[in-house]
Amino acid sequence: MPNLLLPSRRQGYIVALSSMLLLAACGEKPQQGAGDMKVPVSVVTVQPSRTEIFVELPGRVQAIKDAQIRARVTGIVTAINFEQGSDVKDGQLLFTIDPAPYAAERAQAYAQLKNAEAEVRSARLLAERYSKLIKANAVSRQEYDNAVAQSGQAEAAVAAAKAALQVADINLGYTKVVSPIDGRIGRSLVTEGALVSAAEATQMALVQQLDRVYVDVNRSTSELATLRRALADGILTQSGDGNAVVQALLEDGTPYANQGKLLFSGVTVDPGTGQVNMRAEFPNPNQILLPGMYVRVRVPQGVDEKALKVPQQAVQRTADGRSSLIVVREGKAQTVPVSTGMIADGQTLITKGLKAGDQVVVEGFQKIRPGAPVQPTPWKQNAQAAGGQGAAAAPKGEQKAAPAKDGAETKPAEAESAAKPADESSAKSAD
Repeated sequence: MPNLLLPSRRQGYIVALSSMLLLAACGEKPQQGAGDMKVPVSVVTVQPSRTEIFVELPGRVQAIKDAQIRARVTGIVTAINFEQGSDVKDGQLLFTIDPAPYAAERAQAYAQLKNAEAEVRSARLLAERYSKLIKANAVSRQEYDNAVAQSGQAEAAVAAAKAALQVADINLGYTKVVSPIDGRIGRSLVTEGALVSAAEATQMALVQQLDRVYVDVNRSTSELATLRRALADGILTQSGDGNAVVQALLEDGTPYANQGKLLFSGVTVDPGTGQVNMRAEFPNPNQILLPGMYVRVRVPQGVDEKALKVPQQAVQRTADGRSSLIVVREGKAQTVPVSTGMIADGQTLITKGLKAGDQVVVEGFQKIRPGAPVQPTPWKQNAQAAGGQGAAAAPKGEQKAAPAKDGAETKPAEAESAAKPADESSAKSAD
């Protein structure tokens, strides 16, 4: 009997071991399938292209002519002769200051001039008479010299009286406050009945010429040095005929309709900021640019004949603040550190770390890790063109639809939505 039970136990062990091996084999198959699955990503193939390089610099609008209307005589304002916020002409009457005291001073100066002119005639006649008598020794030489001196003093008194009359006329004219330039006047800083002072130079209004404006921008010396090296090494070539044409962007990012020109770039570095000042001039026929307004100015730098560009959303930031890209090589995703340059045509220039023909992941990199197998598909640029830089930079879940070039609306997240069901189903099967 014992001999008959022994084979049955062995058979049980064999059956149990076979079951365990079968279950282990079944459990390994899903893991192998999940590891071999390729994640779909959208890529762009980088090719060199001729690109004009520019830099955007912050700037402030300044009026070309900025005339502060100030009191040049002391008195009471009797009239305001302009409409606040209107356009005024050179020489247009703006304020009237009580002229009565200055009219009286003018009359007094005129009377003093007449008195001096009367005295000079008497002194001149006496000097002429003595000039004849001195020849006949009828008068002494001393008397003759005194007469000539009195005649000269009388003429000097006439000149002083004329100057006093001229000053009185000027002060009387200053009671009529006029605009020194053509431009737009702001609000009145004084009211009728207010006392204005010449000693304190009381400001009464401000007139600014706005048909053309300046935009002052600052640029660091390090950026200028980088640009000079790029031009010297042949990386960039000078664009155009040397006349720098600049473009302004308003506060909301809208391009300003009229192009401007760069007037000069400063040669003195501000020791506090390490920057140099640059000034551009823009036509402003509709007075859209107002003094003090913040704008951004696109200043051309040159032309890169072999620029490598990628969409801005493809550039990643590492923990230490450096830039990197995810590149598909041999069917797998690889993180490549790169050096970025300026922004051109809504794309980021890559100066180091990338070569022509590389496939750069633009969408779907959130779902992959370095070394993971991927399935690259060409990236459709219409979503990026519609959303622009703002859509690419918008937080996940808060991206807004933006009008595309043909008027349609495209959501930046749509390119990734199609891949989500496949990923979820794959995750379920792996579980």
